[in-house]
Amino acid sequence: MKSQLTGTDEAHLARALELAERGRGRVSPNPLVGAVVVRDGEVIGEGWHAELGDLHAERAALADCAERGTDPVGATMYVTLEPCAHQGRQPPCVEAILEAGIARVVIASDDPSEKASGRGPGILRDGGVEVELAAGEEASAARLLNQPFRKHARTGLPLVTLKLAMSLDGQTTTRPGDSPWISGEQSRQLVHRWRAESDAIAVGIGTVLNDDPLLTARVPDAPQPIRVVLDRRGRLPLDSQLLQTLDQSPVLVVVAPETDASALRDAGAEVLVADGIDAALSDLGRRGITSLFLEGGRTLATAFQAADQLDEARTFISPILLGGVQAATRAGPAVTGPARLTPLFRAVEPVGDDVLITARFKEW
Repeated sequence: MKSQLTGTDEAHLARALELAERGRGRVSPNPLVGAVVVRDGEVIGEGWHAELGDLHAERAALADCAERGTDPVGATMYVTLEPCAHQGRQPPCVEAILEAGIARVVIASDDPSEKASGRGPGILRDGGVEVELAAGEEASAARLLNQPFRKHARTGLPLVTLKLAMSLDGQTTTRPGDSPWISGEQSRQLVHRWRAESDAIAVGIGTVLNDDPLLTARVPDAPQPIRVVLDRRGRLPLDSQLLQTLDQSPVLVVVAPETDASALRDAGAEVLVADGIDAALSDLGRRGITSLFLEGGRTLATAFQAADQLDEARTFISPILLGGVQAATRAGPAVTGPARLTPLFRAVEPVGDDVLITARFKEW
């Protein structure tokens, strides 16, 4: 049942969405959730899911009520995702809501996971709580907030986001001996933040052989994503930076079934045997990886497009010309995918001297 919310309702949901963002990069595979408790027009409690295993947003908001010395009986709770009704790392949130005497719950978006979908709102209604579901801008924002969680819940696969950086003449790599950077400092800082917000980063073996990347998130106190190398023939050098920094983050190498990867295992890498991108993504999803950040170049991008496994692309265009035979040769020839991908959403914004184009191809 959907209802027409008031401007006040929308404002409190917007605040709940702001709170939910505070957990980004720290709660996966759980969703980002924020909650606000309001009584007689006054906010008496706020909370968000801050760390995996910690209190869910609803219980955190009710705990905030207690800390403030305010009574939530008869209050309205605004929450960005329908409250859970199952036992996980935390007890069901619907129990806490009913025990607290909350009279009304306004929910911004549904939970598409099989164990949750619709159960929480039903239990609350049976317990005498008025339940309203948002529509429009707040509902859309709440769904977009949790695209990795939603895709994983529906398909078992991680959300795949491609990052590219290119020059004005379309080059995605520089000449041997030149600086490897195409994008500017501010763009690279943004990429580190995106890494920290992702469960895993993936590159192709060509990128590793050319650049010997580290692929860590250089953000203070940030969790480190799993580093994934798509390497059918098991060519990852044993002295690469990736294998020399296993104490910082695990390295998972995806190889073909016929590849002998014993040396990689002995070096400390985890080896995933998969025949193609679809199989690799299925295995990553089974491991609880809900978001995969692609940092390869043109070859990797084309392979994922051909497999129809791109959900979003973020492309930096730098105001430089690279040109030259060597640069073009390293980038490799363009390969045509199955069909042109037309985005559902696009945005263009300046980032330092660069331009960032964001294109979203699927919504979940």
